[in-house]
Amino acid sequence: MTLKKYLLLAVSAATFLLLPSGKVSAQTQKLNLVCLDAGHGGHDAGARGRAGMMNEKDITLAISLKVGKLINDSLKSVKSIFTRTTDVFIPLPDRHKIANQAGADLFVAIHVNSSPGSYEKIRTGSRTVGKGRKKRTIPVYKTIHHRETGANGTETYVLGLHRFGQKENAISEYSETVTEEPGLLNENDPETAIIIAQYSQAFLKQSVTFAQKVQNNFALKGRKDLGVKQAGWEVIAGCVMPGVLIETGFINNPDEEQYLNTEYGQNEIAWAIFDAIRSYKRELERAN
Repeated sequence: MTLKKYLLLAVSAATFLLLPSGKVSAQTQKLNLVCLDAGHGGHDAGARGRAGMMNEKDITLAISLKVGKLINDSLKSVKSIFTRTTDVFIPLPDRHKIANQAGADLFVAIHVNSSPGSYEKIRTGSRTVGKGRKKRTIPVYKTIHHRETGANGTETYVLGLHRFGQKENAISEYSETVTEEPGLLNENDPETAIIIAQYSQAFLKQSVTFAQKVQNNFALKGRKDLGVKQAGWEVIAGCVMPGVLIETGFINNPDEEQYLNTEYGQNEIAWAIFDAIRSYKRELERAN
Protein backbone atom coordinates (compact mmCIF):
# COMPACT_ATOMS: atom_id res chain seq x y z
CA MET A 1 0.00 0.00 0.00
CA THR A 2 1.39 3.40 -0.96
CA LEU A 3 1.81 6.16 1.63
CA LYS A 4 -0.84 8.23 -0.17
CA LYS A 5 -3.41 5.44 0.02
CA TYR A 6 -2.53 4.80 3.63
CA LEU A 7 -3.07 8.44 4.55
CA LEU A 8 -6.37 8.51 2.68
CA LEU A 9 -7.64 5.46 4.56
CA ALA A 10 -6.33 6.80 7.85
CA VAL A 11 -8.13 10.12 7.44
CA SER A 12 -11.34 8.35 6.43
CA ALA A 13 -11.14 6.08 9.48
CA ALA A 14 -10.37 9.02 11.77
CA THR A 15 -13.64 10.63 10.76
CA PHE A 16 -15.59 8.05 12.72
CA LEU A 17 -13.45 8.59 15.80
CA LEU A 18 -13.53 12.38 15.78
CA LEU A 19 -17.14 13.22 15.03
CA PRO A 20 -18.80 14.21 18.33
CA SER A 21 -22.44 13.60 19.20
CA GLY A 22 -23.55 13.47 15.56
CA LYS A 23 -23.45 17.28 15.31
CA VAL A 24 -21.20 17.25 12.26
CA SER A 25 -22.29 13.98 10.66
CA ALA A 26 -25.97 14.91 10.78
CA GLN A 27 -25.30 17.96 8.65
CA THR A 28 -23.13 16.14 6.10
CA GLN A 29 -25.31 13.08 5.54
CA LYS A 30 -27.83 14.55 3.14
CA LEU A 31 -28.20 14.93 -0.60
CA ASN A 32 -30.76 17.43 -1.80
CA LEU A 33 -28.76 19.46 -4.31
CA VAL A 34 -26.02 18.40 -6.74
CA CYS A 35 -23.82 20.90 -8.55
CA LEU A 36 -22.64 19.66 -11.95
CA ASP A 37 -19.54 21.31 -13.34
CA ALA A 38 -18.77 20.87 -17.04
CA GLY A 39 -15.03 21.38 -17.31
CA HIS A 40 -13.50 24.19 -19.41
CA GLY A 41 -15.65 26.27 -21.79
CA GLY A 42 -15.46 29.36 -24.00
CA HIS A 43 -11.89 30.18 -25.02
CA ASP A 44 -10.67 27.33 -22.80
CA ALA A 45 -11.19 24.31 -25.05
CA GLY A 46 -9.51 21.85 -22.70
CA ALA A 47 -7.98 18.71 -24.17
CA ARG A 48 -8.29 18.24 -27.92
CA GLY A 49 -8.82 15.18 -30.06
CA ARG A 50 -6.19 13.80 -32.38
CA ALA A 51 -7.18 15.97 -35.32
CA GLY A 52 -7.79 19.03 -33.16
CA MET A 53 -11.46 19.11 -34.15
CA MET A 54 -12.95 17.60 -31.00
CA ASN A 55 -12.79 19.63 -27.77
CA GLU A 56 -13.10 18.54 -24.16
CA LYS A 57 -15.33 21.51 -23.35
CA ASP A 58 -18.07 20.24 -25.70
CA ILE A 59 -18.04 16.68 -24.38
CA THR A 60 -18.12 17.73 -20.73
CA LEU A 61 -21.05 20.05 -21.33
CA ALA A 62 -23.04 17.39 -23.17
CA ILE A 63 -22.48 14.83 -20.40
CA SER A 64 -23.20 17.33 -17.63
CA LEU A 65 -26.54 18.30 -19.17
CA LYS A 66 -27.46 14.63 -19.57
CA VAL A 67 -26.68 13.89 -15.93
CA GLY A 68 -28.75 16.87 -14.85
CA LYS A 69 -31.71 15.71 -16.92
CA LEU A 70 -31.51 12.22 -15.42
CA ILE A 71 -31.51 13.71 -11.91
CA ASN A 72 -34.46 15.97 -12.63
CA ASP A 73 -36.43 13.22 -14.40
CA SER A 74 -35.64 10.24 -12.20
CA LEU A 75 -34.59 11.46 -8.76
CA LYS A 76 -37.39 13.73 -7.68
CA SER A 77 -36.06 14.45 -4.19
CA VAL A 78 -32.78 15.80 -5.58
CA LYS A 79 -32.26 18.95 -7.63
CA SER A 80 -29.33 19.79 -9.88
CA ILE A 81 -27.64 23.05 -10.70
CA PHE A 82 -24.90 23.75 -13.24
CA THR A 83 -21.79 25.92 -13.27
CA ARG A 84 -22.46 26.41 -16.98
CA THR A 85 -25.12 25.32 -19.48
CA THR A 86 -23.60 26.94 -22.57
CA ASP A 87 -20.16 27.34 -24.14
CA VAL A 88 -18.87 30.04 -21.80
CA PHE A 89 -15.70 30.35 -19.74
CA ILE A 90 -16.15 30.18 -15.96
CA PRO A 91 -13.04 30.80 -13.79
CA LEU A 92 -12.29 27.97 -11.38
CA PRO A 93 -12.98 29.98 -8.17
CA ASP A 94 -16.37 30.99 -9.56
CA ARG A 95 -17.29 27.35 -10.11
CA HIS A 96 -17.04 26.33 -6.47
CA LYS A 97 -18.51 29.69 -5.47
CA ILE A 98 -21.68 28.80 -7.40
CA ALA A 99 -21.93 25.52 -5.49
CA ASN A 100 -21.13 27.07 -2.13
CA GLN A 101 -23.62 29.91 -2.42
CA ALA A 102 -26.36 27.54 -3.54
CA GLY A 103 -25.72 25.23 -0.58
CA ALA A 104 -25.05 22.19 -2.75
CA ASP A 105 -24.49 18.84 -1.03
CA LEU A 106 -22.30 17.30 -3.73
CA PHE A 107 -20.00 18.76 -6.37
CA VAL A 108 -19.30 16.75 -9.53
CA ALA A 109 -16.74 18.10 -11.99
CA ILE A 110 -16.80 16.31 -15.35
CA HIS A 111 -13.66 16.24 -17.49
CA VAL A 112 -12.00 14.37 -20.34
CA ASN A 113 -8.47 13.05 -20.05
CA SER A 114 -5.52 13.32 -22.41
CA SER A 115 -2.02 11.85 -22.40
CA PRO A 116 1.14 13.46 -23.82
CA GLY A 117 1.18 11.04 -26.75
CA SER A 118 4.55 9.96 -28.11
CA TYR A 119 7.50 11.41 -30.00
CA GLU A 120 9.28 9.79 -32.91
CA LYS A 121 12.65 10.81 -34.35
CA ILE A 122 12.92 10.06 -38.07
CA ARG A 123 15.66 10.63 -40.62
CA THR A 124 14.72 13.10 -43.35
CA GLY A 125 17.98 13.25 -45.27
CA SER A 126 21.61 14.24 -44.81
CA ARG A 127 23.85 17.25 -45.04
CA THR A 128 27.54 17.96 -45.51
CA VAL A 129 29.52 19.67 -42.81
CA GLY A 130 33.15 20.67 -42.46
CA LYS A 131 35.76 21.46 -45.07
CA GLY A 132 38.71 19.71 -46.65
CA ARG A 133 39.79 16.58 -44.84
CA LYS A 134 37.18 17.25 -42.11
CA LYS A 135 34.34 17.31 -44.61
CA ARG A 136 31.72 14.64 -43.85
CA THR A 137 28.08 13.79 -44.31
CA ILE A 138 25.77 13.58 -41.30
CA PRO A 139 22.15 12.50 -41.09
CA VAL A 140 19.33 15.01 -40.59
CA TYR A 141 16.42 14.13 -38.32
CA LYS A 142 13.14 15.66 -37.31
CA THR A 143 10.93 14.87 -34.36
CA ILE A 144 7.28 14.08 -34.93
CA HIS A 145 4.73 14.37 -32.13
CA HIS A 146 2.05 11.70 -32.34
CA ARG A 147 -1.03 12.90 -30.44
CA GLU A 148 -2.55 9.45 -30.54
CA THR A 149 -2.24 7.38 -27.38
CA GLY A 150 -3.00 3.88 -26.22
CA ALA A 151 -3.93 5.12 -22.75
CA ASN A 152 -7.55 4.42 -21.87
CA GLY A 153 -9.95 4.20 -18.98
CA THR A 154 -11.58 6.36 -16.33
CA GLU A 155 -10.39 7.78 -13.03
CA THR A 156 -12.04 9.85 -10.34
CA TYR A 157 -10.22 12.31 -8.10
CA VAL A 158 -10.91 13.43 -4.56
CA LEU A 159 -9.12 16.28 -2.82
CA GLY A 160 -5.48 15.74 -1.88
CA LEU A 161 -4.56 16.18 1.76
CA HIS A 162 -2.18 19.03 0.92
CA ARG A 163 -5.13 21.26 -0.09
CA PHE A 164 -7.15 20.76 3.10
CA GLY A 165 -6.22 24.27 4.23
CA GLN A 166 -8.24 25.81 1.41
CA LYS A 167 -11.14 23.46 2.09
CA GLU A 168 -11.19 24.43 5.75
CA ASN A 169 -11.02 28.14 4.94
CA ALA A 170 -14.02 27.74 2.64
CA ILE A 171 -15.96 25.87 5.33
CA SER A 172 -15.26 28.70 7.74
CA GLU A 173 -16.38 31.31 5.20
CA TYR A 174 -19.63 29.50 4.39
CA SER A 175 -20.22 28.15 7.90
CA GLU A 176 -23.90 29.02 8.07
CA THR A 177 -24.57 27.34 4.74
CA VAL A 178 -22.60 24.26 5.71
CA THR A 179 -23.93 23.75 9.22
CA GLU A 180 -27.47 25.09 8.84
CA GLU A 181 -27.03 26.02 12.49
CA PRO A 182 -26.09 29.70 12.94
CA GLY A 183 -23.38 30.22 15.49
CA LEU A 184 -22.06 26.65 15.40
CA LEU A 185 -18.73 27.83 13.97
CA ASN A 186 -17.54 30.81 15.97
CA GLU A 187 -13.99 32.04 15.36
CA ASN A 188 -13.79 33.04 19.01
CA ASP A 189 -14.57 29.50 20.13
CA PRO A 190 -11.40 27.35 20.45
CA GLU A 191 -13.38 24.29 19.36
CA THR A 192 -14.18 25.81 15.98
CA ALA A 193 -10.91 24.72 14.36
CA ILE A 194 -11.57 21.15 15.48
CA ILE A 195 -15.11 21.19 14.13
CA ILE A 196 -13.94 22.58 10.77
CA ALA A 197 -11.31 19.83 10.53
CA GLN A 198 -14.01 17.26 11.24
CA TYR A 199 -16.15 18.63 8.42
CA SER A 200 -13.18 18.38 6.05
CA GLN A 201 -12.57 14.78 7.05
CA ALA A 202 -16.24 13.89 6.73
CA PHE A 203 -16.36 15.43 3.26
CA LEU A 204 -13.26 13.48 2.21
CA LYS A 205 -14.74 10.21 3.40
CA GLN A 206 -17.96 10.87 1.51
CA SER A 207 -16.06 11.98 -1.59
CA VAL A 208 -14.17 8.68 -1.59
CA THR A 209 -17.42 6.76 -1.16
CA PHE A 210 -19.05 8.51 -4.10
CA ALA A 211 -15.93 8.32 -6.27
CA GLN A 212 -15.73 4.57 -5.79
CA LYS A 213 -19.34 4.19 -6.85
CA VAL A 214 -18.60 6.13 -10.04
CA GLN A 215 -15.62 3.94 -10.83
CA ASN A 216 -17.53 0.74 -10.08
CA ASN A 217 -20.28 1.79 -12.49
CA PHE A 218 -17.77 2.52 -15.25
CA ALA A 219 -16.15 -0.89 -14.68
CA LEU A 220 -19.56 -2.60 -14.93
CA LYS A 221 -19.93 -1.03 -18.37
CA GLY A 222 -16.63 -2.47 -19.50
CA ARG A 223 -14.48 0.62 -19.05
CA LYS A 224 -10.96 0.27 -17.68
CA ASP A 225 -10.92 1.28 -14.02
CA LEU A 226 -7.90 3.50 -13.27
CA GLY A 227 -9.07 3.95 -9.71
CA VAL A 228 -9.87 6.64 -7.18
CA LYS A 229 -6.99 9.09 -6.77
CA GLN A 230 -6.09 12.24 -4.88
CA ALA A 231 -5.07 15.58 -6.36
CA GLY A 232 -5.14 19.24 -5.37
CA TRP A 233 -7.57 20.44 -8.00
CA GLU A 234 -8.69 24.00 -7.30
CA VAL A 235 -12.25 23.33 -8.38
CA ILE A 236 -12.83 20.83 -5.56
CA ALA A 237 -10.47 22.40 -3.02
CA GLY A 238 -12.79 25.39 -2.59
CA CYS A 239 -16.02 23.40 -2.22
CA VAL A 240 -17.69 23.24 1.18
CA MET A 241 -19.15 19.81 0.45
CA PRO A 242 -18.01 16.41 -0.83
CA GLY A 243 -16.60 16.83 -4.33
CA VAL A 244 -14.98 14.80 -7.09
CA LEU A 245 -13.43 15.37 -10.49
CA ILE A 246 -14.21 12.62 -13.01
CA GLU A 247 -11.98 11.92 -16.01
CA THR A 248 -14.36 10.14 -18.37
CA GLY A 249 -11.86 8.90 -20.97
CA PHE A 250 -8.86 9.80 -23.14
CA ILE A 251 -9.73 12.12 -25.98
CA ASN A 252 -6.53 11.30 -27.89
CA ASN A 253 -7.17 7.56 -27.85
CA PRO A 254 -8.89 6.71 -31.18
CA ASP A 255 -11.41 4.31 -29.67
CA GLU A 256 -12.27 6.45 -26.69
CA GLU A 257 -12.41 9.59 -28.79
CA GLN A 258 -15.06 7.99 -30.96
CA TYR A 259 -16.92 6.70 -27.90
CA LEU A 260 -16.90 10.10 -26.19
CA ASN A 261 -18.25 11.78 -29.32
CA THR A 262 -21.34 9.57 -29.66
CA GLU A 263 -24.76 9.85 -28.05
CA TYR A 264 -24.37 6.23 -26.93
CA GLY A 265 -21.08 6.89 -25.16
CA GLN A 266 -22.21 10.12 -23.55
CA ASN A 267 -25.46 8.54 -22.37
CA GLU A 268 -23.60 5.58 -20.90
CA ILE A 269 -21.23 7.88 -19.02
CA ALA A 270 -24.11 10.03 -17.80
CA TRP A 271 -25.98 6.97 -16.54
CA ALA A 272 -22.90 5.72 -14.68
CA ILE A 273 -22.56 9.07 -12.89
CA PHE A 274 -26.29 9.38 -12.23
CA ASP A 275 -26.53 5.86 -10.83
CA ALA A 276 -23.63 6.64 -8.49
CA ILE A 277 -25.51 9.72 -7.28
CA ARG A 278 -28.66 7.66 -6.70
CA SER A 279 -26.75 4.93 -4.86
CA TYR A 280 -24.86 7.50 -2.81
CA LYS A 281 -28.14 9.14 -1.73
CA ARG A 282 -29.59 5.79 -0.67
CA GLU A 283 -26.50 5.07 1.39
CA LEU A 284 -26.79 8.42 3.17
CA GLU A 285 -30.46 7.76 3.88
CA ARG A 286 -29.65 4.37 5.38
CA ALA A 287 -27.01 5.97 7.58
CA ASN A 288 -29.62 8.36 8.94
